[in-house]
Amino acid sequence: MTTAGPRQPPNAKPTARPFIVPVFIPHAGCPHQCVFCNQSVITGSPNTRPAKASIAATIEQFLSYRRTHHAPPQISFYGGNFLGLKRTLLLELLQLARGYVDRGMAESIRFSTRPDTVTQTSLDLLRPFPVKTIELGVQSMDDRVLRRTLRGHTAHDTRKGIQRLKKRGYTVGLQMMIGLPGQTAASALATARQIARFSPRFVRIYPTVVLENSRLEKWFRKGSYLPLSLEEAVEQAKSIYRHFQARKIPVIRMGLQASDGLDMNGAVVAGPYHPSFGHLVLSAIFLEKAERLLKNTHPLTRHITVCVHSRNISRIRGMKNDNIRKLKKRFGLETLDVLADNTLSDQDIHLKT
Repeated sequence: MTTAGPRQPPNAKPTARPFIVPVFIPHAGCPHQCVFCNQSVITGSPNTRPAKASIAATIEQFLSYRRTHHAPPQISFYGGNFLGLKRTLLLELLQLARGYVDRGMAESIRFSTRPDTVTQTSLDLLRPFPVKTIELGVQSMDDRVLRRTLRGHTAHDTRKGIQRLKKRGYTVGLQMMIGLPGQTAASALATARQIARFSPRFVRIYPTVVLENSRLEKWFRKGSYLPLSLEEAVEQAKSIYRHFQARKIPVIRMGLQASDGLDMNGAVVAGPYHPSFGHLVLSAIFLEKAERLLKNTHPLTRHITVCVHSRNISRIRGMKNDNIRKLKKRFGLETLDVLADNTLSDQDIHLKT
C-alpha cells in the first residue's frame, strides 16, 4: 500500500540523489507567460500537454535506463506550474505516477510549481499521494524584479509557500535566476541570501537567456533589455554558488539543461547560454583557488603539480585546459601537472611537494 504524504521528515538528510524520471508539461497550469519564458524551447517538447499514453511511455522508457547503482526513481513533472493544473488533470497525473510507486517501480513523486499556487487547498489534494519533493520557481526575492518580469507573485508568496511546504514535511528545492530585467548583481546575491535563510534541501541557479518568441526577445530587439554576457553570468553565479556552498546547501544545477530545442539555430536569441555553464562556474572557482595557492607558495618552482579530488580534475583544468594556460602564463611555469588525490575533499586543492 502507498503511504500518503511525504516519506521523509523535513530535517532528514538525503541519502543519495534520486534517479529522476522527467515528464515535461510545458506551460501547463501557468496563468500567464513570464517575459523570459518559452518552455517548449527550454524542454524541447511541444507546447501542448502530452497524452496519458505518451506520458506513461516516457516514464517507462526512463525507468528502463535505471541501473542498480542509482537511488530509487522519482517520477518528476517539470516545465509547467503543477499545482496550477486543473483539478481533474492534476489528479490524473498524480494517479498515473502513483501507479508506478504502488508497483515498486518508483519511490516517490516530484514536481515544480509556482510559490503562489502552494495553498492549503492545493496541498490537501496531495495527501493521498506519495509526493516527496517540491521545487519552487522563486526566481527573485525582489518585488520590483518580479513585477518587471510579470511573474504574477510576490516575495511574500514565496515565503508563505515555503512555510506551508516545510510544515507538511516536504523536501523543498528552490530555483533562482540571474540577469533578470531590472535585476542587478547585488539584488541577485540578496535573493541568494534570502533563499539560504529558508534552508532548502537544494537550489538551482539559472542565467536569463533571450529565447525566441518570448516577450524578452521583443525587449531585446528594441534595446530595452540587455542580457548578461557569459563572463558576467559566470561571475554572478560564482558568488552565489559560494554563498550556498558556505551554508552547505547543494547547488544541483547551474544553467539551462541542454536540449534539442535550445540547440536549434535561433532558439537562443541572446544571453549567456552555454551547455556546460555549471562547469564554467566551477572551473572559475578552482582557478581562483589555484591562483591563491600559488601566490602564497614561496619559493615557487617552474615545475608544479597540483592535487585535487578526481571529480575536480576537469574543473581545475578548465574548459579546453584554459585554466592550465592561464596559470602557467601568470606564474611563469614551465609545467603544471594535475594529479587525482581522493583523500582530499571536493573543495581542496594541494601542491605536491
